[in-house]
Amino acid sequence: MRSPVGRFIDKHRITQRDLEEMSGVNRNTISNVCNMRTYTPNMKNAKKIIKALRKIDSNVDYDNFW
Repeated sequence: MRSPVGRFIDKHRITQRDLEEMSGVNRNTISNVCNMRTYTPNMKNAKKIIKALRKIDSNVDYDNFW
């Protein structure tokens, strides 16, 4: 089962590669964030991911995902 981040990017037709490029977070971390429901990235990477997701939906918040 996909994580909340994985479901979000699927809903908005964003690939993991797109999220990697938009956020500057490495591929392994993006894969874990999208596929592991219990995975929580470090705060630095979480902030980068949230910043990238806010380009798609300005209402995105850390609490929506972790």
